[in-house]
Amino acid sequence: MSLVQKFVKQKILVIDDDADLIKMLKISLEKEGYTIFSAHNGVEGIKAAFEIRPHLIILDLMMPQMDGYEACSRLREMTNIPILLLTSRTQKDDIVRGFREGADDYVTKPFSQKELKARVRALLRRNGYEEELIRKYSDGFLGINLETQKVSLDGAPLELTTTEFNVLACLVAHSGQVVPYREIIRSVWGNNYGNAPPIVQTYIAYLRKKLKQNSHNHQYIRTQWGKGYWFAAKEKMKAG
Repeated sequence: MSLVQKFVKQKILVIDDDADLIKMLKISLEKEGYTIFSAHNGVEGIKAAFEIRPHLIILDLMMPQMDGYEACSRLREMTNIPILLLTSRTQKDDIVRGFREGADDYVTKPFSQKELKARVRALLRRNGYEEELIRKYSDGFLGINLETQKVSLDGAPLELTTTEFNVLACLVAHSGQVVPYREIIRSVWGNNYGNAPPIVQTYIAYLRKKLKQNSHNHQYIRTQWGKGYWFAAKEKMKAG
């Protein structure tokens, strides 16, 4: 069996007006391998959900401009992805209202990070996303372990910077598919970085040099001019 499996680094959108809470969740959930995006109110959150298309949304109920109930209702009109509510309200009617507006689960504040992570995993698993994770790629020359973030080339460790690895992982995540510049930027640098293809081109050049693309009769990173890049796995794979 090939060691190549489909990989999707799950994207989680956190919608909350508490900057400190967002920072805490970002640090905590990124350690679990998720890519975290954020919005500071319901209006921004709906726009971000449309643009990012996350795998899961963590939504606070108490926010300015548009509260979590309305945001949840509008989000549910545009997507079926799981929504996890954060709430300091513990009254039964408040919880029921959240479910009525389209929420899938909730966590009451204050909450333990362990509980939150467990609920996130459960929601993703329930929606089939957890099964899409890739663990390793190996073809006898190039080896990539996405859990340990280690890469080897021709049997020797390949030193990559964190950014270089994240760019490579993003491409492997969509192996065989063109990944637009903007999607690479969002995955590696975050939603607020902007749209800057030159920085992607720079890191692609770094990776191609380190992968020695012209020395082993195979190009792992291919260019789709005007659109983005794609990862081309070797046809003959090393046995698992």
